[in-house]
Amino acid sequence: MNKKTSIKMLMALAFSALAAVAEKQLVDYFQPMEPQGQLVSNGIWGAANVLPRDIQNGLEDPTLKNWCYWDGRIVKSDDGRYHIYASRWTHAVSHSVGWHDESKGIHAVSDNIMGPYEDQGLTWPHWKDGIGHNVVGLRMHDGRYAVVTSELTPGEIFVSDSPDGPFKLLGQIKVDNNGFDPGLARYPADNAGAAKHGNTGHMSNVKVLLRPDGRYMIIPRSTAPMISEDGILGPYKIMGDRVFVKQFPELNVHHVEDPTVWHSGGMYHIVVNHWPSKTSYHFSSMDGIHDWKYRGIAFKKEETKIFRYTDGTVNDWVYVERPTAYVDEETGHVTHFIFSVIDVKKGQDKANDNHASKIVVVPFDGEAFDRDMQKIVAGE
Repeated sequence: MNKKTSIKMLMALAFSALAAVAEKQLVDYFQPMEPQGQLVSNGIWGAANVLPRDIQNGLEDPTLKNWCYWDGRIVKSDDGRYHIYASRWTHAVSHSVGWHDESKGIHAVSDNIMGPYEDQGLTWPHWKDGIGHNVVGLRMHDGRYAVVTSELTPGEIFVSDSPDGPFKLLGQIKVDNNGFDPGLARYPADNAGAAKHGNTGHMSNVKVLLRPDGRYMIIPRSTAPMISEDGILGPYKIMGDRVFVKQFPELNVHHVEDPTVWHSGGMYHIVVNHWPSKTSYHFSSMDGIHDWKYRGIAFKKEETKIFRYTDGTVNDWVYVERPTAYVDEETGHVTHFIFSVIDVKKGQDKANDNHASKIVVVPFDGEAFDRDMQKIVAGE
């Protein structure tokens, strides 16, 4: 074999490897769940499609004595514990009534990132009776703990020196529209769904990210990037339109929700859900503001089964929503995602029945994901 032929073969192998990487999508990096306890079916809630399951995974009330859970993000404290700040409502009401009329912000804790997480009670019991939805937590640049709520309220941030609280209201998130449509940040008055529930003027699905450059970033329901130069309360300046509009103009903007945002491998990522098709899309950007590129399917409920255990058992949750990524501070890679899941259609979850919602933790190979994403970007 001569030198020229050898070089051609090496180049062909390199292009083949890059093509294989390019074909992978975010969904390919989810890992099987190691059960934290025995998989069980008897004496717990749930339709047959989510049985047997690990009731020690994530956060749930397995016998439905009290609560249904939703929302959340994992935050690690300095003592090695893991915290989920999320929302809950009583099982004595339906899902539809629960999330809108009874949802409260809560705090749960575990010594293991996979769970089980133990409910510690309301996060801000002395503020409006603990009302909270779209609840997520984070560490601030100064080390304090912050918890965000929106949807049922305009968009507030609570802070504490300790992950266990007490959490006090820091204030309401401020927005600078910067010449863009105000509806990119808050529900407009003419939004029929928001008007029906009295939520016009509220922010929704707010995810706050600490950027490596020291600024704070919000991705709201619209997915329009918003940047604050002046701390966690803002004002957040709207920096552009929805990240998906140029590549998916056919998507109904009122049917896109639950974005999550993170930074890993030197770039920013957004996953956003198109709920009618139960399909979540993945986008990336080098600076988190401009040139968002579509990177494929994050997960599609009818085609991908990400809730699988190491023994091959699969839980087929009917709705998979509110994803958030956990980025390990030491490695800088995503190691887990959490999801809000429900075992039946939301309208079928009635008061005091055998159906409910919980928070599930799924392992993710973020090291391989970041390595492959860097190869894809380098090859563009």
